[in-house]
Amino acid sequence: MGGSVSGRAHQILRNALDEANFRKLAAIENPFLHQFVAEVIELCQPSRVFVCTDSEEDKRFIREQAVATGEERPLAIEGHTVHFDGPKDQSRDREATKYLVPKGESLGSAFNQIDRDEGLAEIRELLRGSMRGHTLIVLFFSLGPVGSPFSILCVQCTDSFYVAHNEILLYRTAYEQFRREGKGAEFFRFVHSSGRLDENMVSVDWRKRRIYIDYITNTVYSVNTQYAGNSMGLKKLALRLAIRKAAREGWLAEHMFIMGVHGPGGRKTYFAGAFPSGCGKTSTAMTPGETILADDIAYIRNINGEARAVNPEIGIFGILKGISPDREPLIYRILTSPGEVIFSNVLVKDGRPYWLDMGRELPKEGVNPWGRWWEGKTDEEGNPIPPAHKNARYTVSLHPLPNCDPELDNPMGVPLSGIIYGCRDARAYVIVQQGFDWLHGIIAYGAALETVTMFTVLDEGKEEINVMAVQDFLSISVGEYLRNYIEFGKGLREPPAVFGVNYFLLDENGEQVANIHERAVWLKWMERRVHGDVGALLGPTGLLPKFDDLRAIYREVLGEEYPRERYERQFTIRVPENLAKIERVERFYQRHVPDAPEEVFQVLGAQRERLLEAQRRFGDRLSPFQLEEAA
Repeated sequence: MGGSVSGRAHQILRNALDEANFRKLAAIENPFLHQFVAEVIELCQPSRVFVCTDSEEDKRFIREQAVATGEERPLAIEGHTVHFDGPKDQSRDREATKYLVPKGESLGSAFNQIDRDEGLAEIRELLRGSMRGHTLIVLFFSLGPVGSPFSILCVQCTDSFYVAHNEILLYRTAYEQFRREGKGAEFFRFVHSSGRLDENMVSVDWRKRRIYIDYITNTVYSVNTQYAGNSMGLKKLALRLAIRKAAREGWLAEHMFIMGVHGPGGRKTYFAGAFPSGCGKTSTAMTPGETILADDIAYIRNINGEARAVNPEIGIFGILKGISPDREPLIYRILTSPGEVIFSNVLVKDGRPYWLDMGRELPKEGVNPWGRWWEGKTDEEGNPIPPAHKNARYTVSLHPLPNCDPELDNPMGVPLSGIIYGCRDARAYVIVQQGFDWLHGIIAYGAALETVTMFTVLDEGKEEINVMAVQDFLSISVGEYLRNYIEFGKGLREPPAVFGVNYFLLDENGEQVANIHERAVWLKWMERRVHGDVGALLGPTGLLPKFDDLRAIYREVLGEEYPRERYERQFTIRVPENLAKIERVERFYQRHVPDAPEEVFQVLGAQRERLLEAQRRFGDRLSPFQLEEAA
C-alpha cells in the first residue's frame, strides 16, 4: 500500500499516521492530495492524524470525540449537543477575512485583500505548530450530489472535532469518490486550526484570528477561531471559491435557498431565493406546506437550455433567534425532538437549550458562552450580558425534516422556474413584485438589493447595498459577476421569472405592513405567476399582484379575508423613496464598481423615467387601484 505514496510526502505521512490511517490515505492514488496533507502535517505539527472515510464507524468516532474533547457537551434530549464559541468569536469576521492577491492584481476597492506572498507568510506563521497536542482530522466531501455535473470535491483538514461534526452533518462525504477518481481528482482545500485552547476549549488568540483565501490554489486557511462561519471551510468560504469557478465556466454559485412550492392540480414549482443573512431566508424556505431542498447555497447550471439547481449541502446551519412554535413550527419541532442536533452559543439550564425569542420564558440563570450566567450579569464594561447570543445557531441534517424535498440528491438537480431576491428596505420597494424580464429582475431586485446588516456579522446595523445578497462572498469583481449573470440568462430557452420581496416595509408610523404568515401568500402568487394562472398590474418598478387574486389566495391559504386597505398599504408605490433608492444604487456602482455592465445603468435609468412619469400623472403616492384604473 505504501507504494502509492512517494517521496518526501511518503516519509512525513508514514511518521505521522498509524498504519490504519496511512492505509486509508494511501488508498486514494492522488499525489497532490498526499502532498497537501503532508504539508499541513509538517506545518501544524499535530500529535495524531485521523482520516475519515464514508463509513458510519468513522463518523461515529468524530461525534464521540467532539464530546470527549469537551468541544461539545451532551444535552438532555437524545442526540443533542451544545458548543460554546468564545465571547469574541461568535460572528463572521469581515475584517479578518481576506483574499490573497498576487502582485500586480486587484479585486477592487470593495474587497478585503492582502498581497499573496505577505498573507501566506503571515498565515503560515500563525498555523506553525498550531495543532500540537491536537488531532488533525482529514475529511473528504462533495459539494453537490456525489459524481454529478454539479459536484466539486473538497478536502478539509481541521483540528476541531466540532467543525468536523458540523461538516459531516452538512455535507456529503466523498472518500470513495476520491478513490474512484484517483489522480484525476481536482479539489478545493481547507486548512483550519482552533489554535491554543483554554480550559473551556475556547480559542485563546482570537485577536490573531485570520481567514485567508488563496484563489490561486483554491485553498482556504483559517486559524484562531471556532465560530463555524469562520472555521467551516465548506460553508461560505467554499462559496467564494465556487463563485470564481462558476464565472470561469459560465454557471452560477449563489447564496440562495431552493424550495418547492405547491400549486393547483398537485404541481410543484421550484424557486431559488437570495436573502441577506438574518432577513427571513430560512423561514421562507421552511414555509409550512412547501418543501425545502436548500436553505443557504445553490449551484445553478444550464442543462440543455434549462436552468437546473442543486444544493451543495445536505443540512442547515441556521439562526436560532426567533424560532418559536408559532413562527416556525417545523424547525421548532426538530429542535425539541430526539435526533442529531448541534446547538451553539445558547443558554443551557438543566440540559435544555434556550435561545432568544423562542416563544417561552427563559431561565433566570444557567450556562452560556460567557460562562455561568444570571439575570443582570454584566461584562467588564458594565453592559448587560444576554442569556444567549443573537447569532446562536443550530446544525441539523435536512434528511430527517418532514418537508425535505425528495429531489435533494438528484444528480441532475431540479428545474428552476423562479428566483426571488429579498431585501430589508423600510422605505421603498413594495412587498412583492415581478421583474419585466430576466435583465430587469436581476438588476432592479438583485444588483440593487439594499439591506441593513444583521447580527451575523460584526458591523451590524449598517445600511448597505448587498448585491444579490452575495457581496460578502464574491471573489471576483462585482462587474464580472453581473456580466456572468446576464450572459447566463441569454443562454436559457426560458429564464426563470425574477421576483423581488420586501418583508420589512414600514408605514408612515414605522409599523411593518406585512407579517410572517403572509409569506405563504406571496409564494403562492409567485407560483401562479410563473404558470400564467394570475395576471398582474404594470407598475413603474415591476409587475404587481391584483387585489382579487391575492384576496382569493388569502382565503385559500390563511382562511382569512384580505382587506382592500391592507392591500393598498402593501402595494402603493412610494415614488420619491424609489427615486432616492435609484440614486443610492447608482452612486454605489459609480464609486465602487468601475467595471459595472452598462445594463445596470440602463435598467435603473429606465426605471427612473417610469417613476417620474408616474409622479407627473399621480403624484408621490401611486395606489395599485390607480394602476388598475389606468390599465
